[in-house]
Amino acid sequence: MASPDEIRILTYRKGLIMTVQEIKQAIDDGKKVHIYEGSYEVIKDSISQYLIHCLCNDNYVGLSGREGTKYENVANYPEKDFYIV
Repeated sequence: MASPDEIRILTYRKGLIMTVQEIKQAIDDGKKVHIYEGSYEVIKDSISQYLIHCLCNDNYVGLSGREGTKYENVANYPEKDFYIV
């Protein structure tokens, strides 16, 4: 099985950059989505917010900008760094 870093590299090489909608769909489908070699994990909380959880310091930030704004489909981290585990 490929390591998360290998998956990210392979995904990047194929040009498969995940959009915010694809990230949300992967989470809804029960897949795990990570960023930066597994230091961050995307989760959906109990009130259906998509959040990025830093596993190093237990901090959270929204996956994207506020709904109803021009940033609602803009990820808070580079989309090229998201990958499915």
